[in-house]
Amino acid sequence: MDILALNCGSSSVKYQLFDWDKMEVIAKGMVERVIIGDSFIIHEVPGRETHREESECPDHQVAINLIIKTLTSEAHGVLSDINNISAVGHRVVHGGEKFTCSVLIDEQVLDAVKEVQHLAPLHNPPNIAGIEAAQALLPHVPHVAIFDTAFHQTMPEHAYLYPLPYDWYENFGVRRYGFHGTSHLYVSKRAAVLLGKPASECNIVTMHIGNGVSHAAIKNGISVDTSMGLTPLEGAVMGTRCGDIDPAIPAFMMQKENLSAKEIDSILNKKSGVLGITGRFTDRRDVIEHADKGDRLCKLALDIEAYRLKKYIGSYMAAVGRLDAVVFTAGVGEMGWPIRERAIEGLEQLGIHLDKERNKGAMTRKRETLITTDDSPVKVYVIPTDEELVFTEDVVAILNGTYTDHMQFEYTFARADFVRK
Repeated sequence: MDILALNCGSSSVKYQLFDWDKMEVIAKGMVERVIIGDSFIIHEVPGRETHREESECPDHQVAINLIIKTLTSEAHGVLSDINNISAVGHRVVHGGEKFTCSVLIDEQVLDAVKEVQHLAPLHNPPNIAGIEAAQALLPHVPHVAIFDTAFHQTMPEHAYLYPLPYDWYENFGVRRYGFHGTSHLYVSKRAAVLLGKPASECNIVTMHIGNGVSHAAIKNGISVDTSMGLTPLEGAVMGTRCGDIDPAIPAFMMQKENLSAKEIDSILNKKSGVLGITGRFTDRRDVIEHADKGDRLCKLALDIEAYRLKKYIGSYMAAVGRLDAVVFTAGVGEMGWPIRERAIEGLEQLGIHLDKERNKGAMTRKRETLITTDDSPVKVYVIPTDEELVFTEDVVAILNGTYTDHMQFEYTFARADFVRK
């Protein structure tokens, strides 16, 4: 059984084809510059050279058609027939309060996703476009929605409500939702395995650090708080997003610079964070390289990001009580050892004892690594995330009628004998 996972962004479509019977990825890739012109596909198959092909994709349906054509092509494909695809899993960024787990997509589900697209105007519209495009091209297979927000729907009311007029929540849904849910789910389950305890007995702080950054406080296996809020703008310092700031700053700068609401929103989302401080970089590899060469603003950006990470670790320790582990994941979390070191140093009084050599050696996206000392009361792990595997397992379980919410469902990666391929 081959499962296709799709992640549709505003100008890109990521995909992965997973062979469930062999439990392995058979192809993955991305179509970039969808809608905006000069589109191309990058297609990867294990054991083969990466294939790149330029092909104009004026919309998501053309992009997904290009993916299917590539997957079934004689020269570069891995499928003899499109009908070999058994189901499609779709990433949906925002599910509002309605969806607490993955669901089979029908007309009612798609309408419900459309009803909350105003909560994620940059993300949900392309997610919806991708679903509709894939349904048109693959009308006879099941389509499943996997929601970024679902994992965090276990948060208590006192954690997800803002101290704002209550009718804003009642009338407009203004509350904390959280994102990167599949990533936090995956790495927290894997951390429980490494700790040798049931997930329901583990208290963990998970730190997803890429261009987008979010953290989760996980108590007894469920999310009780997370750093992103109504939108993915709140929380930690990110590549181009500001994260937590004084809420009076936007109004202040709108008056000073005569900016519109749309303009200030664009600055906070696209011109702030690491880019805002350095003035030129979002990739932390560039920031680390130039900080080592003496660039003051790059060093400052690293210090600001690490300081914010350290504060979140401390505050989430207070939220969950006794802490078992901290987990770093995603591109920067998995590869950025200088940022991890800055974030963890000085937390010995909280029971976190960094092993600097282990931390420096954890520079791979293929291995799970302990980076604290053996006797550290709180363990810190670097765990490569695998959101697509969560997609695939949810889809297969829904097809088989065995799926329940993540607190009850037994994922293969939550077993002690799981081996990451």
